[in-house]
Amino acid sequence: MRAVINKVMKSAVIGLGVIGNVHLKVLNSLNKNVVAVCDTDLSKLSDFNGNKYSDYVEMIEKEKPDIVHICTPHYLHAQMIIDCLKNNINVLCEKPLCINEDDIQKILQAEKESEAQLGVVLQNRYNNSNLFVKEYLKGKKVADGFGIVDWHRNPSYYNSAFWRGKTATEGGGVLINQALHTLDILQWLIGMPEKVVANVNNFTLKDVIEVEDSAMACFSGKNKFTFFATNTGALDFPVEITIRTAEDYIKLLPEMVILNKEVIKFENQNNFFGKHCYGTGHENLIDDFYNCIEQGKKFWLDGSEGSKVMKLIFGTYKSKGEIVDI
Repeated sequence: MRAVINKVMKSAVIGLGVIGNVHLKVLNSLNKNVVAVCDTDLSKLSDFNGNKYSDYVEMIEKEKPDIVHICTPHYLHAQMIIDCLKNNINVLCEKPLCINEDDIQKILQAEKESEAQLGVVLQNRYNNSNLFVKEYLKGKKVADGFGIVDWHRNPSYYNSAFWRGKTATEGGGVLINQALHTLDILQWLIGMPEKVVANVNNFTLKDVIEVEDSAMACFSGKNKFTFFATNTGALDFPVEITIRTAEDYIKLLPEMVILNKEVIKFENQNNFFGKHCYGTGHENLIDDFYNCIEQGKKFWLDGSEGSKVMKLIFGTYKSKGEIVDI
């Protein structure tokens, strides 16, 4: 067991874009001690009363925070995680864990060698409807599953930040950004598959982005499911997951489960701190992470757990219509 922390922990946030401000709002609601923030765009720091930095390395050296929240563009995650862990600083990183497959092992090795913990923000695992289905499926064999994300993203969305829509900085398109959480829930409920055959394409944004706006993947092996994601919808539709066992038909929606012929509705117990599509799981996840650090317990959404959905995504990108190992 890790050492129990008997002090008020110091927190810091790197990246004050949309999701960074969600983290700050949650931390404020939980009465956490945020001592510093960091962003290369200094204008984003103006409303913060604590210490402000443009260089995260300088920040962690001077402030020596107990926990750092990484809320930066995707391409910066891996190195920031490794730097924090090498300094024995607990780190909570927004998705995705990384955008290059080779970085998974580097992160897991840094995590293994560190005295600190890594947490990955997969907040949909804290949704009441998802938790209900996870519990219901205990001891049951899933025959098949299907997930769909049909959302809308237009050119103005991608033009809102330099890193969006570029392979080198976002790492991909709809799959690694909008659809990652749904794909993670599929594998969390059903289990990790062994192979995938998939294709990705850009149907509507060829002159806007380098990456895909749509992806289709068939995962197979001991655990199997199919997944479709697109940003080409005229508007955002609710995410859907359908699961079949020998006895059950389960349709999972953000705030509702249809279990055979029974409709079960779930009320949100927490506040929405950002976009509605983020759900309300950030508050519970962040609170859980802090409780684990304070009590010396292992946080369950660690590097190994957070890397599972990344392996599915990297396999999907590698496939190009051929069956590949995950």
